[in-house]
Amino acid sequence: MEKKELQISPFLVFFIIHAVQVGVGVLGFQRLIMKSAGNDSWMVVLAAGLMVNIVIWLMYVLLNRYQKDIIEIQKELFGKWIGSLISLIWIIYWLMIGIVTLRTYIEIVEVWMFPTINTYMFCLIFIILVYYCVVGGFRIVTGLSFFGVCIPFYLFFTFFFPVEFAHFRNLLPIWNHSIKEIALSTKDMFLSYLGFSTLLMYYPYIKHPKQSQKWAHLGNLLTAVIYLFILIITIGFFSEKQVSKQIWATLSLWKIVEMPFVERFEYIGITSWVLIILPNICFSVWASTKGIQKIFKLKPKKVAVVILGILFCSTVAVEGRENIDLLNNSMSYLGLCLVFIYLPSLTIISFFISKIRRGKVEKSS
Repeated sequence: MEKKELQISPFLVFFIIHAVQVGVGVLGFQRLIMKSAGNDSWMVVLAAGLMVNIVIWLMYVLLNRYQKDIIEIQKELFGKWIGSLISLIWIIYWLMIGIVTLRTYIEIVEVWMFPTINTYMFCLIFIILVYYCVVGGFRIVTGLSFFGVCIPFYLFFTFFFPVEFAHFRNLLPIWNHSIKEIALSTKDMFLSYLGFSTLLMYYPYIKHPKQSQKWAHLGNLLTAVIYLFILIITIGFFSEKQVSKQIWATLSLWKIVEMPFVERFEYIGITSWVLIILPNICFSVWASTKGIQKIFKLKPKKVAVVILGILFCSTVAVEGRENIDLLNNSMSYLGLCLVFIYLPSLTIISFFISKIRRGKVEKSS
C-alpha cells in the first residue's frame, strides 16, 4: 500500500468510477445500441450496468486478496517476465482509451464548432494540461475527477428540454427484439462503460480500500442511471431511423434547448464537456505512466513525457471518421477481452494458485 499522505478517502472512488465511465461515449452511444435492440435498448443499458457491477465485484475480490495493484499481482502469479508482458497489454489498453477519448473530442469540436481548427495546436495545449495534472500526483487527478463530475452536472438537466416534444409510446411494444439482438447490443453498450479498469492501478492509493467497494458500485449505478435517462429521452424524441443517422444523438438533443441568453446551447455543452473528458485522459495517462514506472523502474516525469508524446503523435495521426471508428473498435475489443474475459479468469486462477501454495506451505511445515 502507498503512504497515507498519498492516499484518498474511500468515498472519492464514487467520483473516479463515474468520471472515467462518462466521457465521449455518452454523446453518441444511442446509435450503436439501437442498431440491434431498437426501442428495447433501455434493457441493454440496465443489463450492461449490472454486468459491469459484477466485474467490479470480481476486481475487489482479487484486489482485496492481494492488497496490491494489477502489476504486482500478475508478477506474483506468473513471474516477473510473463507478468510484466501481460501488464504491458494493460498499459497499451489504458493508453488507447486516452487516444480514443482525445481524438473523438477533437473530431466533435471540428464538426460542431470550428471546422478549420488546428488539430496539432489544440492537441498540444490539451496534453500540456494533462501533463500538469498527472505530474501533480494521484490526489490532483482525483480532485480533477471530483470537479469533473460536480461542475458539469448541470448539463444533464438540459435534457429535460426535449421532453415536451417526446413521444414515449415509442418505447412500446416492450421486448420485440430477440435475445441475440439484445446480447449484441449489450456488447456494444459495454464500450461506453469501459475505463473503470484503472481501479486495478489506483487501489493501493485508497485508505481502507475494502470500504471503497460500495462507492465503486454506486458510481457505476449513477452512470447507468444517466445513460438510461438520456436513452429514454432519445427514443421518445427520435424515431429509430432518425437515430441511425445521428452519429452524436446527445448533441442533437441540445439543439432543442432554448434560453434567452444563448442561441446554440450545444456550443456551451461541448465546451463544458472538457471538464468531463479531462479526468478520463488524465487517469488513462496516469495508469499507463505508473505501470511503465513499476515495470522498468523509471522516473515518473520522464515516463509521463514519453507516454504523452505517444498520445500526441497517435492522436494527430488518426484522421477521418473511418480511421477513428477503427481505432475505437480496436480499443473496445481489447477492453472487452481484458475486462470481461481475462479479469474474471485471473480472479479464478488466483484463487486456485493461492490454494495450491497454501497447501504446499502447510505440508512443508
